[in-house]
Amino acid sequence: MRSVRQCSRTACTRAAVATLTYVYADSTAVLGPLAQLAEPHSYDLCADHAGRLTAPRGWEVVRLSAEYADTRPTPDDLSALAEAVREAGRARPTTPAEPASVSETARRGHLRVLRAQQQEPPGL
Repeated sequence: MRSVRQCSRTACTRAAVATLTYVYADSTAVLGPLAQLAEPHSYDLCADHAGRLTAPRGWEVVRLSAEYADTRPTPDDLSALAEAVREAGRARPTTPAEPASVSETARRGHLRVLRAQQQEPPGL
């Protein structure tokens, strides 16, 4: 499920729909669709702030899209999350038990160290 990123503008609590990046060498501000990952040198903007964006005098604004898609969770996202939680909560089939000749000697996370036990020869 996608996480909802917030607009970078101070005191704005709306969801971000666009990403603003400055190209200082070209005196250009590039405004495009919301980037997949938040970058430290870019700014996420809501639809209102993206629509009203202006650049400093002498700079050019390049808009890669006139419309920006809403990235908030949809009912389909919420249904997929609920199904994933239900699936994780279902009982899992038990694993077959180790043979009696094997014993667990150590465990780290999901890994186990198994050691074969010495079996006495028959008739002793």
